[in-house]
Amino acid sequence: MTQRIAVHTRLKAGREAEYDRVHADIPPELAERLRAAGVVNWRIWRSGRDLFHEIEVEDYRTMRRALADDPVNLAWQARMAELLEIEDDYTGEDDGLPLVWSLA
Repeated sequence: MTQRIAVHTRLKAGREAEYDRVHADIPPELAERLRAAGVVNWRIWRSGRDLFHEIEVEDYRTMRRALADDPVNLAWQARMAELLEIEDDYTGEDDGLPLVWSLA
């Protein structure tokens, strides 16, 4: 059974178009590392500078810890740090956004 995790991040002012361009072609080796770490799917929506991620993953914390020291992910996170207001520390101690309501 997979987890569905929601995450919110925010872009630095004026970096919206660059973020969209960078995400138009994710490096294949990054996609491989994400899948190997248990990611089934990762979707990102953008509203202005606000980014909303939906991550389907076997175990979110385990995935974060597995990628914390991965050189491919570290390179990607360095690139994202140029675009995001707050750099992701990949400690693996968070659980994403809490679910408030669902029409199920």
